[in-house]
Amino acid sequence: MEHFYQKLQIEQISPSGFISAKEDFVIKEERIAFYLNGQKLLSVMSVPYEQDYHLVGFLMSEGVLSEVSCIHSIKIADDGKSVWLEAKIEEQMLKNLFREKTLTSGCCVGVAGNLEDNVVTKFIPSPCKITTKKLFEYLRIFEVNTELFLKTGCVHKAMLVMGEEILISEDIGRHNAIDKVMGKARMQGFNTQDSILFVSGRLSLEMIVKAVMHNIPIVVSKAAATFMGIKAAQETGVTLIGFARGERANIYTHSGRIV
Repeated sequence: MEHFYQKLQIEQISPSGFISAKEDFVIKEERIAFYLNGQKLLSVMSVPYEQDYHLVGFLMSEGVLSEVSCIHSIKIADDGKSVWLEAKIEEQMLKNLFREKTLTSGCCVGVAGNLEDNVVTKFIPSPCKITTKKLFEYLRIFEVNTELFLKTGCVHKAMLVMGEEILISEDIGRHNAIDKVMGKARMQGFNTQDSILFVSGRLSLEMIVKAVMHNIPIVVSKAAATFMGIKAAQETGVTLIGFARGERANIYTHSGRIV
C-alpha cells in the first residue's frame, strides 16, 4: 500500500499555538480513465487499485452491465490509469447514463444517470435477519483501521458481509469504495443477495440505489442518513442503519430484519 500515499514535510500548530515541522503522509489519488467497448466512458479520481472491480461495480450499479458473465475481457493499463472493458451491455441504460446526469452529494464519481427509474421499480423482499450482537461484531471488524487510513486518515471504506465471507475495499470517494467492493464480490462469483453492506460515509439516495441494484437488504453506516436516502430505503425494502458506533445504532427503515 506504500505507493498509494506520499510522505511530505508539513508544519503543525499545537494547542498552545506553537508551530513545528512534522513528517506526514497524504493519499495519492489519480485520474483513472474507464473505457467500454473501445470508447472512453468517463474518468474518475480514485486511488489506483482494484480499478477493474471499480469499473465493473459502477456499471452494474448503473444497470449498464447486468451480469459478470456478460464480460468478454477486462484489462488494466501498466501504469494503472486506464481500464478497458469489453462486454455485452444494456444499451438503453448506457444512453440513460449520459442523457440526464444527476449531480450527487458524494465525491469523485459525483454523477449518476440511472437513479430514479431503477429505484422506483425494484423492491428487496429478502427475509434476511441479523441479531444485534452479530451486527456489532461485524461493526467492530469494520472499525479496525487499515494501513491507508492509519497513514492518511483520508479514505472511505466499504465492507460486504456474505455469510462467512467478508470483503473490504477503500477509496477517497465513498461511492468508489462501494463500487469496488461490489465489483470485487461479483467478479469473484459471490451472490450479494442476503448480504450486509457496511460503509463509512453518509447514507444518501445514490448509496441506497447501489445497494438495491445488487439486491442487498441491509445497509449500515457509521455516519448519518439523509431524508431521500431514508425514503428510498423505505420504498425499496432496504433496512437502513446509521450512526452505528460502539454498541449503538439508529434503525431508519424495515427494522424487522434486526432481532
